[in-house]
Amino acid sequence: MKGGGLSSKTVLAIQLIGFILSPVNDMNLQPSLYERIGGRDGLARLLHHFYADVRQHTLIGPIFNQQIEDWPAHLEKIGSFWARLTGGPSGYSGQMPRKHLPLGLEARHFDVWLQLWTFNCHSHLKEAEAGEMICMAHEIGQRLKIIVGAGSSSDSFI
Repeated sequence: MKGGGLSSKTVLAIQLIGFILSPVNDMNLQPSLYERIGGRDGLARLLHHFYADVRQHTLIGPIFNQQIEDWPAHLEKIGSFWARLTGGPSGYSGQMPRKHLPLGLEARHFDVWLQLWTFNCHSHLKEAEAGEMICMAHEIGQRLKIIVGAGSSSDSFI
């Protein structure tokens, strides 16, 4: 960082915090992340490719494949989850953290999930949007690791 500038991770974190804290209303002239990634179709495309990689991965694939019987329904539900997070319309009302408690997840499972997410975001989204989606996933991952006992509160993405 020359001249005391902020790192790109710090800028993304600040943007994410601003996005989360800013009220969403008709007066907001900037398109939501949901709109910038192509709405539901863009999310569906990203999730389709991402979960295809997840299902085939030697470490986390068996966990997902054992838990999920109806992949189209899962993709629809997780699409609603991400739609809500990105500022789009969503009917998501699931209990995401609780569903992960009995799975015996370890830090290595989260690391692989985040690696695949990062790869797919960079492959299927524009750079800025990929960065925002990756940042959100890391924040979710850190919180979820603490909840399931696979990480500590001192772990940090930034």
